[in-house]
Amino acid sequence: MAVKIRLKRMGAKKRPFYRVVIADSRSPRDGRFIETVGTYNPIAVPAEVKLDEAKILAWLANGAQPSDTARNLLSKAGIMAKYAEQKAAAASEKPAKAKKSAAAKPAVKEEAAASSEKPTAKNKVAEIKAYLDAQGIDYPASAKKADLLELV
Repeated sequence: MAVKIRLKRMGAKKRPFYRVVIADSRSPRDGRFIETVGTYNPIAVPAEVKLDEAKILAWLANGAQPSDTARNLLSKAGIMAKYAEQKAAAASEKPAKAKKSAAAKPAVKEEAAASSEKPTAKNKVAEIKAYLDAQGIDYPASAKKADLLELV
């Protein structure tokens, strides 16, 4: 289900008033919605915008896509900037974790490449077992090479 953050038109003829809603993208503009997260009154001078920032950030984090007009309102309120900061912070944490585990695995391959002769099956199994021991991963003593490779 594609979820959108968009405006639902309310008010009288020539007197628009909008609710900022979370809705399924397949539902009509003024039809069924999941949740109301704010209001927008363009008639007032200056235009009144009231938004529930916490709910909107939660929906954005879960994959909701704002419409063009809703994106403009969220940008002016500073919500899109906060969402971008959260997203950047989360992205910077993930590669740091991936680098640690990726850096440890090539050690087994580098040791095998360092030796000029071809590694035999017994040497390869011994290297894999040494790697698993260093990582603290338990494995059965009678494990074969294919089973050990699945653990790596």
